[in-house]
Amino acid sequence: MNAITPLSTADIMPMSAAEFMAAADVSRETQARLETYLAMLTKWQGALNLVGRSTMRDPWRRHFWDSAQLHPLIPAGASVIDLGSGAGFPGLVLAMMGDLHVHLVESDQRKAAFLRETARETGTDVTLHIGRAEQIPPQPGDVVTARALAPVADLLGLATRWLRPGGTCLFLKGRQADNELTDAHTAWRFTAERISSRSDPAATILRLGDIDHV
Repeated sequence: MNAITPLSTADIMPMSAAEFMAAADVSRETQARLETYLAMLTKWQGALNLVGRSTMRDPWRRHFWDSAQLHPLIPAGASVIDLGSGAGFPGLVLAMMGDLHVHLVESDQRKAAFLRETARETGTDVTLHIGRAEQIPPQPGDVVTARALAPVADLLGLATRWLRPGGTCLFLKGRQADNELTDAHTAWRFTAERISSRSDPAATILRLGDIDHV
C-alpha cells in the first residue's frame, strides 16, 4: 500500500494536481483517472450542486486529498462501504487508488447517475447501491466510511447494518467530533481513535471499532 506523507499546514494556497500526486504518492495512471474525475465533477457541478461551491476553489485539497488520506488506514484487499457517497468522496477516490473493493451507497438518483458515469469514464471498478442506507439490503464490508453525512450516533445506526463482525468505521469529521462522540456513547459502546486530518488542521478522522448498541 502506498504511504501518504502529510502536506504542510502552512501552505494556504490551493493544492495543485502535481502537489496532490506527490503527497498521495499515486501513479501517473491513477492521477490521470483522478483528473478525469475532477473534470467530470466540474462539468456536473452546475446542474447537481454536488459539493459546496466554495470548495471548488481548492478541490485537490478539500476533496481528493481529504479522501485519499484514508487509503493507508484500510488494509489492502478490504471491502469498503461508503455511505452517502454523494459526489464520491471518499469512496470513489479510494476505489481509484486501488487494492480495495468499494461499494458506493447513494439514495439520490441524479448523484448515483454521476457516480456511475464517472466510474465508467475512468474505468473504475465499484459496486453502486442506489437507495437509503437504512432501507436497502446491505452488503457487509470490512470498513464503513462516511463524510458529511450525519452525526456519529446516527452513522453507527447505519453502519452496523453494513459492517461485518470485527469491522471498523472511518468517519471524516470536523470541529464537533468530540461532542458527537459524547452523544454517541449514550446509545453505543465502541472504541474510538482520533487521527489528525492531513487536509484540514481543524478536522479529525474517527476510527471506531468493537461497536455494539447499549
